[in-house]
Amino acid sequence: MFAMTLDQRSSQSGPDRVPDLLARLADLEPVLPFERSVGDELQGVLAGAGDVVEVALRALRTGHWYVGIGIGAIDSPLPASPREARGRALVAARRAVDRAKKTGDRVPLAVEVGPAGPRTAPGPRAAAPAASAASAAEAVLVLVGALVAGRTEAEWRVLDQLHVGLRGTQAQAAAVLGISAQAVSKAVLRSGWREEQGGRNAAAILLDLADN
Repeated sequence: MFAMTLDQRSSQSGPDRVPDLLARLADLEPVLPFERSVGDELQGVLAGAGDVVEVALRALRTGHWYVGIGIGAIDSPLPASPREARGRALVAARRAVDRAKKTGDRVPLAVEVGPAGPRTAPGPRAAAPAASAASAAEAVLVLVGALVAGRTEAEWRVLDQLHVGLRGTQAQAAAVLGISAQAVSKAVLRSGWREEQGGRNAAAILLDLADN
């Protein structure tokens, strides 16, 4: 399972951005919904790697969040709130967000695998693939996150009209926005939108590998 801890950047000098991010995540269905944990921080628990990628990129799009992704078990039975949850994934998410705060000018995201429990501690050969997959997932998410965070508002106006896997979506976007199909095509090319879709899939595969 996956736990995520999202901590607001420059929270001492800026407004409280927790309500805005909660609104941006409202259409998703995590196992335990995202909630304010303490101060300007959110926590949530998710089962699907694709949902983890979606949350991470929505947060990175704003430029206002440190993103920590933890991979591991969550103690059963699950509580109603992530604030009451316990488990290795949550420990890893805390470690990840703390590391994300130290990335400097790099995209502020980190992925960590939770420590093994005393009864299930794997040997080095078993632990290494999970850590390697987590490290690879982080590298992909940082690259895709840089694409997402660097886009202009004009590019986002176009991309927000697109739907993955639907034919004719660029023509529909052009009609909605009142611009030419060529302008939409150029915006898609400049923004790296197609590369983002491939990166999303790669990151989800790697997160699943680390989880399994």
